Amino acid sequence: MEIFLRLILIVVKAIAFIISPILDAFVYPRKSDNTLIPPIRNRLLTLSVQELRSRLRSRQLTSLELVRTYIERIEAVNKQLNALVESRFSAALEEATETDDLIASCASTADVEKLFEERPLLGLPVTIKESCALEGMTFAVGSLSRKNIKAQADGEAVKRLRSAGAIPLLISATPEYCFSIETDTLLNNRCLNPYDFERTPGGSSGGEGSLNGAGASLFGIGSDIGGSIRIPSLYCGVFGHKPSGGVVSVKGHFPNSKDPNIEHYLVEGPITRFAGDLSELLQVMAGKENSVKLRLNEPVELNRIKVQYALGFEGINGWMHQSVDRDIQDAICRAATHLKTLGLDVNKAKLPNLENSMEMALAGIAAQDLMDYLIEDEIAEGSCKVRETLWEIVKSVRGYSKYTTNALIFELMRRTGAFMSQSKLHLYLEEARGLIGEFANLLGDNGVLLFPTLNLPAPRHKWSILSLWGVDYTLIFNVLGLPVTHVPMGVNERGLPVGLSVIGAPNQDRLCLRVAVELERAFGGWKPPVPHNLGN
Repeated sequence: MEIFLRLILIVVKAIAFIISPILDAFVYPRKSDNTLIPPIRNRLLTLSVQELRSRLRSRQLTSLELVRTYIERIEAVNKQLNALVESRFSAALEEATETDDLIASCASTADVEKLFEERPLLGLPVTIKESCALEGMTFAVGSLSRKNIKAQADGEAVKRLRSAGAIPLLISATPEYCFSIETDTLLNNRCLNPYDFERTPGGSSGGEGSLNGAGASLFGIGSDIGGSIRIPSLYCGVFGHKPSGGVVSVKGHFPNSKDPNIEHYLVEGPITRFAGDLSELLQVMAGKENSVKLRLNEPVELNRIKVQYALGFEGINGWMHQSVDRDIQDAICRAATHLKTLGLDVNKAKLPNLENSMEMALAGIAAQDLMDYLIEDEIAEGSCKVRETLWEIVKSVRGYSKYTTNALIFELMRRTGAFMSQSKLHLYLEEARGLIGEFANLLGDNGVLLFPTLNLPAPRHKWSILSLWGVDYTLIFNVLGLPVTHVPMGVNERGLPVGLSVIGAPNQDRLCLRVAVELERAFGGWKPPVPHNLGN
């Protein structure tokens, strides 16, 4: 363990212990009615990809009607949530009309079936995280210095979604350079959580989390290098899957790295309200070759999956972290109990040694010196980089910097090697490489681990810095390259979503997705921020 890092961890824990009860009891009361989004009134917004495709294929629904319905929902909620950065509604409506004409031109039912077999997402709307590159659309990624930059081509995963027939509706909000777990930038202002406007939707896929949680996206594409799919999924009560390292191309993503191993850490994956859609969306994003490697088309027998669970880090490492919220621990216990009643082999996990989880997690990011820096071209070499970054943090806190404070803190962690020497970084990375094999042996080809996605539900705006120091709950699994699915498990007494992570061995994504489907069936999955008003 690194003494300096652990002192920070303990100080943050002490501050949270004192501040959190005061904020909840006196500063921020329970959410009021004026922080609620409009209820869903159109039943189409409650249907999954599979259900909607069935209606499109049978010509009971047009793509134009579906796309128009989602645009109306986005316009109804975005004025409150500020999750949209740039829309392409007119182009999407034109593409929907072209799709309907294409379907109508099919001479027979067999022709329609073949069309949807070739393009399984035909006519379905999708929302795109800004960092994932949609040709011709904003590619600023929350940065003032990039505000006029447009994507020159689709990112690889976006290209695959469009080739499968999906129709992009918009670009959604991210933190600056994706370097934060709170989506609040000088360029686009603050994105809000649909369950409570005083709380963050998370980051860096914060816009996607917000829109999906509000029922304003059928599904979205996010990216994840340290929890950026899973944290917004937790905070906004939806499903999000971080694939195994290397199975979904991040070509075209910003920021990116020249490191040939970057796709082990940085991944793109789906965010959705419907667990049953995750596998198919992953197949499209991964491509045929990697889908075969993941065996996504092979059925998974639920009762053959061995389940292990843990309620957080253990021993002195667990003591140093902020305690895992009781409702999140309860969600894990409820899930484990349910799976056991179905006859699955369920046991409390004897985890590999995670005593240095924080150090290993941060070492993985700090070692990415070939990844884009926030202010790379504007500062000198050597120790001057650290001094200039520190000065920008001071300016940012005082409101005089063109960079956001959270992004600069992330930058400082990288510039300083996470406050560790190069020899220590290599030591912890070597330890992490050993852990990959240990987790592979622990879980095998038929095992999953239930684990906290993060230690707390969505925090108040500006207070995410406290939750940031639990980021090794998510980041460690990027370093290890393991697949992780976040599963929503309802809301707590304050109306905030809680949930858990289902983790598999490398390339065992299908096990995570199968367990997610069962937990959705048993516990209901996504719970809307406001009850639907569907009428008769």
